[in-house]
Amino acid sequence: MLVKIHQSYRTIVAIADSDLLGRSFEEDKREIKITENFFKGDEKNSKEVEELIKEYSYEDATFNIVGEESISIALKTGIIKPEGIQKIRGIPVALVLL
Repeated sequence: MLVKIHQSYRTIVAIADSDLLGRSFEEDKREIKITENFFKGDEKNSKEVEELIKEYSYEDATFNIVGEESISIALKTGIIKPEGIQKIRGIPVALVLL
């Protein structure tokens, strides 16, 4: 998985399955682009992503999470619930504002 941390007025954590980088998905006026600029960061394994989510959830960060593996870890940590997941062309997407 790819993780990129953006610093703005609040921290934005972008997490995406590596195989989605550079792709875009559109359905029913909804679109997501997994751009290098926003999502290409450090390659992390499941345990590292889980730890990172836990760490940043204490800092009132915003999370943008895309892909089966990434969403699965976010569910495991409790940062999202199944009803908070949208799908665009079958790709799960979740936005979290703490």
